[in-house]
Amino acid sequence: MVPAAGRGERLGPGAPKALRELGGAPLLVHAVRALARSRSVGLVVVAAPPNGVAEVVGLLDSHGLDGKDVRVVAGGATRQESVRLGLAAIPEQTEIVLVHDAARPLVPVEVVDAVIGAVRGGAGAVVPAVPLADTVKRVEPAEAGRPEPVLDTPDRATLRAVQTPQGFRRELLAEVHAKALSEAAAGGGPAVTDDAGLVEWYGGQVVVVPGHEEAFKVTRPLDLVLAEAVLARRRASDGF
Repeated sequence: MVPAAGRGERLGPGAPKALRELGGAPLLVHAVRALARSRSVGLVVVAAPPNGVAEVVGLLDSHGLDGKDVRVVAGGATRQESVRLGLAAIPEQTEIVLVHDAARPLVPVEVVDAVIGAVRGGAGAVVPAVPLADTVKRVEPAEAGRPEPVLDTPDRATLRAVQTPQGFRRELLAEVHAKALSEAAAGGGPAVTDDAGLVEWYGGQVVVVPGHEEAFKVTRPLDLVLAEAVLARRRASDGF
């Protein structure tokens, strides 16, 4: 599943982030292709902007996707809502569900397969991640333009930068989303940024498999420049 209904304002004005071009094709197309390259992936569901479903269908139809079953549904106002709507479009007999950021267009297929393999091996929730290269400081937030006091320095050896696709047993993913929806209706709900965070919030265990440096997220203009360079190198070396 690829939630792709967000605007991505940090890339600047214009088309939604998922529809920005990379090497002649939208980021979304690259992300769907990345999932479709795995032999274990039989269906890709894209949650598109509610007013852009026809456009996304046209984009995907115009870029060959190796005969994979690709379906487009209307997403929601939040990532969490888009995932829930996308999950509803996946056949009930599907036991393993991946959730992948459209803004991670270059994730290698070996990362996709590693996540699937870990879920098949018995994990309920799996995330790919890479060690941090930089020292990290925890700070006390301050007003814009004001220095932020450092609170402490976490041990970098215990920290990981999480990527996607994240993999889940379908029943677990459905369960945590149902709980979050119920709590939101009551005026509460967890403040998390990904689906693994939902699993953690409700007491489930998440495990980590090795990610890849090329599975970075395209969030800012400089990321797009880097993604173009990676894609050009791949095309030059192996006809990617």
